[in-house]
Amino acid sequence: MLKKISLLLLLSAMPLLSAAQKNAKAKALLDEVYEKVNTYENIQIDFKYALENTEADTKSETNGKATLEGDKYVVDLFGSQQLFDGAKVYTIVPDNEEVTIEDRVEGENTVTPSKMLTFYREGHNYEWDILQNAQGRKIQYVKLIPIDTDSEIKSILLGVDAETKHIAKLIETGKNGTKTTITVNSFKTNQPLSKSLFTFDEAKYKNDGYYIIRN
Repeated sequence: MLKKISLLLLLSAMPLLSAAQKNAKAKALLDEVYEKVNTYENIQIDFKYALENTEADTKSETNGKATLEGDKYVVDLFGSQQLFDGAKVYTIVPDNEEVTIEDRVEGENTVTPSKMLTFYREGHNYEWDILQNAQGRKIQYVKLIPIDTDSEIKSILLGVDAETKHIAKLIETGKNGTKTTITVNSFKTNQPLSKSLFTFDEAKYKNDGYYIIRN
């Protein structure tokens, strides 16, 4: 009778042990991604950005590009440009001939461009997910679930190229049903960059007739 009980306890514990091993495997993969990212001086990404909410019957897609160097970044998306020089965020909207300047807010819940490749390091539980073939590449997904139960994010699927250890896809599902997908089309590293790339030239925009807003 005691042997039967021990066997039942062992069998019931096996799925928990298996899940724990897979979760540890997920964390180890993300650690590899983080270590790889930190070896680069800079990163340039071309990506597709898609937003969908089936309940609201809304769907939009656009292409964007981002250049990252440490905390600094320049992102072109939705016909505007956002630049972070390490201290302030500059949002440049050519259609409105307008520039908004604001301090970066620490502790934001949103994934900023400078954190896009490293945000998963804290605040999440990890789950090993599916392996998918995409255009000849093997993409291993890891599911991230926010530890903060008040987070507006339900889950994030992070797709990692199994060979390069680069992030290939990010699928964020909000508690309101909105799904945001970022698909990386091109991932370049250690590119020659202009020394003024992350510098905002206020005089230039004023001369061009732009309205400068400071928040």
